[in-house]
Amino acid sequence: MSVERATPQRVVVLLSGAGTLAAALLAAGRPSFDVVAVGADRDAAGLTAAREQGLPTFVVPLSAHPDRAAWDTALAAALAAHDPDWVICAGFMKLLGPAVLEAFAGRVVNTHPALLPAFPGAHAVRDALAAGVTTTGATVHLVDAGLDTGPVLAQVGVPVLPGDDETALHERIKTVERELLVTTLDTLCTTRPLETPR
Repeated sequence: MSVERATPQRVVVLLSGAGTLAAALLAAGRPSFDVVAVGADRDAAGLTAAREQGLPTFVVPLSAHPDRAAWDTALAAALAAHDPDWVICAGFMKLLGPAVLEAFAGRVVNTHPALLPAFPGAHAVRDALAAGVTTTGATVHLVDAGLDTGPVLAQVGVPVLPGDDETALHERIKTVERELLVTTLDTLCTTRPLETPR
């Protein structure tokens, strides 16, 4: 059973770096969702594309707050100001805390450069190479309180080629990761599953 969505869903994107995933969402042109703001935990390069398109941006640095709980509360408020239907972590390199996860329960989506539950964490591509696997890939999943442990929404495999180093493999994963994020978000915003098993 599903719920049909007639109007574009409001999306706020969080990033920490160059913003190639965010740029893919901005360029997607899907009628099912609108990116209404882009935020970061630092003055990241990825905010530039959003600013060039006239989108609101915001920065909530961890260093500006006395502890992670205060930062998380501030981030939740910054997100809420844009009234998002979905919060997309697109290369956002901070763990979200209870304030954000409770405010947007079941509506925070992350991408990860591995086939979860294999290789969670910040060094997934390096870890896959070290393990000697022949296939890794990309995952789009809902965010929970764990480290890359939320329900998987979609995955796509990427072969590990002879002679691959971390940079080469990661670039190939990013290519499919961008497409996977756009198509998965489009599906969520068109017909949102009521239940998504891992």
